[in-house]
Amino acid sequence: MTNKQIRNLLLSGFILILAACATVPITGRKQMNLFPESEMISTSLTQYDAFLKENKLSKDKAKVAMVKSCGDRIAKAVEEFMNANGMGDRVANFQWEFNLVEDDTPNAWCMPGGKVVFYTGILPYTQTEAGLAVVMGHEIAHAVARHGNERMSQQMGIQALGQGLAIALNEKPAETQQIWMTAFGVGANVGVMLPFSRSHENEADKMGLIFMAMAGYDPAEAVEFWKRMGESGGQKPPEFLSTHPADDTRVKNLQEFLPEAMKYYKKR
Repeated sequence: MTNKQIRNLLLSGFILILAACATVPITGRKQMNLFPESEMISTSLTQYDAFLKENKLSKDKAKVAMVKSCGDRIAKAVEEFMNANGMGDRVANFQWEFNLVEDDTPNAWCMPGGKVVFYTGILPYTQTEAGLAVVMGHEIAHAVARHGNERMSQQMGIQALGQGLAIALNEKPAETQQIWMTAFGVGANVGVMLPFSRSHENEADKMGLIFMAMAGYDPAEAVEFWKRMGESGGQKPPEFLSTHPADDTRVKNLQEFLPEAMKYYKKR
């Protein structure tokens, strides 16, 4: 390869990186997303459907209704806020869906396009609809902030610049799917990406507080929820080996941000 070809390649890569730069709503943080959001949402539909086929949906009508009601309420508030502040493109192509699966793991996640799953294992900790809203707002925040795209862009690296997500899935389906599942919290990952993931968690906590407040849920419930999680017992990994902040760190950060979130709170 000639020097001119190398320069042109580097220049093309630089231009693509600039084009991939975006700003996260509310926090204003700059981020780099290498994959078109349309591809992320398209892949999300496929992965989400596959997950639902492989897992058992809850038949508890009351709990399912609560998850769906809470999700719809927060999604509506988020869309109204985004549209009112010139950021409607962030959620323009979302097709919201909220499901509850039978699984004892205390977990929940949201893929691009508003595809949300709650595990029944987290309900003993959320306890109420307000507690559920803490987790719902947090997971929706991940999708609105496009954290999954950002994580995948980091994990798949610069090689993805000239390669679409669909091509990556076709050429390396198992590898790309594993990265996808990890990026959206469906799997577990311990490695170099952990500090970056914790920054996403902190950002989603802040955005999630505001989102639940906009929907009429008291954001102070987030502090109580994480205290319950912290008191749940069981061996937990040290903070530097966890993709989530330690519970006491999280509670402290939430308490500090609570006054800002309360500005958006309209009791319903």
